[in-house]
Amino acid sequence: MNGGFEDGNLNGWLGGGGTWTGSPAPPVNPATYNAGTPNNTLMTVGVDPITGAAQVYSGNNSVRVNDSVNDYSVSTLRQSVTNYTDNNIFFAWNAVLQASHTLTDSDYFSLTLRDDTDGVDLVSRAYSSAGAIGSGTTGVTWTPFQSGGWFSSGWVVEQIDLLALGAVGHDFTLTLLASDCPYGGHAGYVYLDGFGSVIPPGGSVPEPGSLALLGLGMAGLAVLGRRQKKAG
Repeated sequence: MNGGFEDGNLNGWLGGGGTWTGSPAPPVNPATYNAGTPNNTLMTVGVDPITGAAQVYSGNNSVRVNDSVNDYSVSTLRQSVTNYTDNNIFFAWNAVLQASHTLTDSDYFSLTLRDDTDGVDLVSRAYSSAGAIGSGTTGVTWTPFQSGGWFSSGWVVEQIDLLALGAVGHDFTLTLLASDCPYGGHAGYVYLDGFGSVIPPGGSVPEPGSLALLGLGMAGLAVLGRRQKKAG
């Protein structure tokens, strides 16, 4: 499974990529980019140069989907597991978005954990640097960084109780997408770590953002009643 990338590579994961110039409107379906070239980078222990947060949540490695270069780029990452017999799925993510335009033309990222057996999304998140797209904002505190007008979610740990959902033994797919804005002026990227059955322990490098430990397992989540500041 290589969920924490501790094999020192991206084996077990599939990536895609390309460019986005505004059409289709976000959230863009990651499947649109399956045949393209991904911009996904294996990361080692260190700090993000923009936010100062740990690049790795736990262990020695994580992956960064897309990067901080403003060049219209889109990158995706996904993994499917079959007959998953553990009681929980855990993973951690940390998104970094540069303030730009509006909900439909800003850099953004999306994340879904889909129960392929039942055909439902257990986790569904989509964020633009201008605010949240749809539902999925519960438990996430976005922190602004003055250099370049960046925002970060900080590391967020997702916990899905499959036993409570009656979903032990099902097939699942985790998919992430990170995109620059469609004008080549603002960037967005996200770190991922620890996709598996054991909650990833916190890393040793301090991070400035708040850690949200979430007990999820719901497809519909309440919308956070606050929008991020957007650039003019």
